[in-house]
Amino acid sequence: MSEIKFLEYLNFSEAFIKKNRMPFKKLNIPLQEALERLHIDSPTPFQKKSISKIKSGTNFFGIAPNGAGKTTAMIISTIQKLNSEAYMDAPRALIYVKDKEAALELEEKFKEFTRYMDLRIYCAYNEQNIDHQKDDIYYGVDIVIGTPARINKLFSITGIHLGELQLLIIDDAEDLAKRTINNDIYRISQSITKCQYLVFAENWDERLDKLQDTFMTNPQIVRIKNSAV
Repeated sequence: MSEIKFLEYLNFSEAFIKKNRMPFKKLNIPLQEALERLHIDSPTPFQKKSISKIKSGTNFFGIAPNGAGKTTAMIISTIQKLNSEAYMDAPRALIYVKDKEAALELEEKFKEFTRYMDLRIYCAYNEQNIDHQKDDIYYGVDIVIGTPARINKLFSITGIHLGELQLLIIDDAEDLAKRTINNDIYRISQSITKCQYLVFAENWDERLDKLQDTFMTNPQIVRIKNSAV
């Protein structure tokens, strides 16, 4: 292949990729800027099917393997729901994770997106002083990421106010379901007037049916078996 033809081929390839790229649609400007800064140009198949459903306000189950983009879909959807900005003092998003390590990892990933936003993200896990946690949350947070045991302990001592909650999210749901935390989540759900519920898992566990039977009213379900499909 001659050099001229090779350059023509490269130009055609770049134009084809640009033309066929499927960008994220209808996101607020700070979120769009964060995606551009992080070089996230287009959604994965899972994100393409999921984010629009979540934006509609429906309850949602997202079942997909590692690498499908579940975490990024969750972060984008949460930031979009909260309009990329702090508001009042009470948390508007509550995210259950399986352990301290998962909480800290998710907090770090959120902060990559929110670096130039004023959203306040807080981690709650058992190793911290619960009175300090209660004070920290009282002074204002937007997103609380925590383990079931600690979130429920905070709730039991009125250390977390759920009156403004818009999103309750369960990550790694199949792992949490094995620990019989459904009753704890159900107890909190009964204290929430109106909220959207999102559940993410690698595989469907029959114990997730209990969530669907209790507070996951008319959920939309997206299942992806292969992260590349």
